Amino acid sequence: MPDTGPDDQIAAVRAFNRFYTRKLGVLDQHLGQSPFSLSEARVLYELAHRDEVAAKEIGTELGLDPGYLSRIVQGFDEKGLITRTPLPADRRQYQLSLTAKGRQTFAKLDQGSQNEVAALLAPLSAGDATRLTQAMATIETLLEQRQSQPATVVLRSHRVGDMGWVISRQAAAYAADYGWDISYEALVAEICAQFIKTYDAAREHCWIAEVGGEPVGSVFLVKATDEVAKLRLLQVEKKARGLGVGRALVEQCINGARERGYRRMTLWTQSILVAARGIYKSAGFELVATKPHRSFGQDLIGETWERDL
Repeated sequence: MPDTGPDDQIAAVRAFNRFYTRKLGVLDQHLGQSPFSLSEARVLYELAHRDEVAAKEIGTELGLDPGYLSRIVQGFDEKGLITRTPLPADRRQYQLSLTAKGRQTFAKLDQGSQNEVAALLAPLSAGDATRLTQAMATIETLLEQRQSQPATVVLRSHRVGDMGWVISRQAAAYAADYGWDISYEALVAEICAQFIKTYDAAREHCWIAEVGGEPVGSVFLVKATDEVAKLRLLQVEKKARGLGVGRALVEQCINGARERGYRRMTLWTQSILVAARGIYKSAGFELVATKPHRSFGQDLIGETWERDL
């Protein structure tokens, strides 16, 4: 897609805004088949997911005008959906809680919304539904820019397409950072191909780390012997470094080896991979052997690290 200027970008965002407000029914006077507006539904949602929250806190969170929020709260009170208790620190402010009727009302509203979204997604294939939700997550992440909140790292099992990603990213990362040639890509491709061909779920596994639905790292647990597991192909994308991704992957690999009955774990790395070596050391691995070698177009010092499980 060619680069666009600010005017084109503004037009695109406005066009998308018109599309999704129409598609999701945001322009309707009431949300779905309920008697509530979108703002009223959002206030109900906050009340249902918080215990005894102050009205001012909800207004700040949702960006609602105080007068408008006051009218919403008054309407809920008249319908018997909430209780209002003056705050001890400021009698002008109220602490809000849903009544039993209020919780029943929200449950009905929530189920209706659930059904509407399910109907919206129903015509989509599983792959398209995943693409849609990932795109939504990307929009939210870019527009919110929650710098104060640490990124959530999710580890998942490998699936179709992951091996291609591992090969591509490993080759590109080591070429960029250390000048390794294409022979390293060939090695990673061979390892991944062998892993898939002989994969034994009871003894082996691959974990992919994701942040915001995007893959940012990987590690493999493979069988060396009946009692020894091997950690292979640990890699973390540069943009995800500092988030604890590498440590999480290594810890998961160690725990996975224990769960599969291994008694010892080994790995092979290079002396120049300082960050990875630090992770291995902190995870209990010990350097047991070194050997100079010429690989990937570079003079390297290979290292074998091991630990008991």
